[in-house]
Amino acid sequence: MIDYRGKLRSVLTVSALAIAGVGLSGVPALAAGEVALLTWEGYADESFVKDFEAASGCKLSATYVGSNDDFAPKLAAGGGVYDLISPSIDTTSVMVKAGLVEPIDASKVDRLGDIFPQFREAAGINIDGKLWGVPFTWGSIPFMYRTDKMSAAPASLSAFWDPKYKGKLSLWDDKSSIYVAARMLGYTNIYDLSDEQMAAVKAKLIEQKPLIRKYWGTAGELVNLYANGEVWMSNTWGGYQSSLLAEQGIEVVEFIPKENAEGWMDSWQVVKGSANKECAYKWINYSVSPKGQCGVSSVTGYSSSNPKAAKECMDAETFTTLHMDDVGYIDSLILWQEPSNLQKYIDTWNAVKAAQ
Repeated sequence: MIDYRGKLRSVLTVSALAIAGVGLSGVPALAAGEVALLTWEGYADESFVKDFEAASGCKLSATYVGSNDDFAPKLAAGGGVYDLISPSIDTTSVMVKAGLVEPIDASKVDRLGDIFPQFREAAGINIDGKLWGVPFTWGSIPFMYRTDKMSAAPASLSAFWDPKYKGKLSLWDDKSSIYVAARMLGYTNIYDLSDEQMAAVKAKLIEQKPLIRKYWGTAGELVNLYANGEVWMSNTWGGYQSSLLAEQGIEVVEFIPKENAEGWMDSWQVVKGSANKECAYKWINYSVSPKGQCGVSSVTGYSSSNPKAAKECMDAETFTTLHMDDVGYIDSLILWQEPSNLQKYIDTWNAVKAAQ
């Protein structure tokens, strides 16, 4: 298991002076302000946020989500608390339709043209002729297992329904668990399931439920379940929880079964009515600069949206390991998209969790 975090921190230390020498693109040290993020774990880590705050004069605060389904209710209840959110590509369009975000002013994003075109041109952030998000990072939702508990990676998702693993399995507490069961049943239209297919998926997940130790909600929760020996196998945020476990001396291996895995891309969106747009755009620019791109990759093990920026702070091995020279890798995954009937997916997942 490659320790992306330690490796990238070393690279960032070596390149820090070079990056500082040319300044932080789009982040001049102006008057103090604030920017509040509603985001994922690892996206506002002090290791790279402190440099942003020192250079920009902006104070950053973060509230973390455990699922893409958290963004809308938290924004609705927030009363103008947040300035930026970072939903995945299956949720950015939901935020637009709900009127919770506003279009991106592309003239204020210095490195927009350097971002992978597959991401900046994605349908989920290009709606009605406007850009609604700035891609930040991307990766996969593979599976992983403890090597001291299992001798090899299962070839198929059917292992998650194998009674021999009863009480040692975990799935993410997220509607994406529906995608797992749908692939297990051989469905290829996992974001557009018919009522009949959805009923079969629901039954399959309820059948599995007695085998599940716990549905995990955050990265830290899953890490603790593995560290305590409660869970041997789960899905995971590729590169992140595995590196956190490696730091504790617990060896896990990520794998993709024959039914494949999903891919994701997260973008920064400006919350409608934000009173802190100046600092918000400074953060967006910083996040797609070398320090921001390698900062988040060093913490999470995720891939970066801006290959030009990443190349300034990653060594060649890490650049390749994170598929930065092969964005076509994500084409081999099943990239998230907004389900055709989002409420049906949410209701089904909630029904599974409520089932006795």
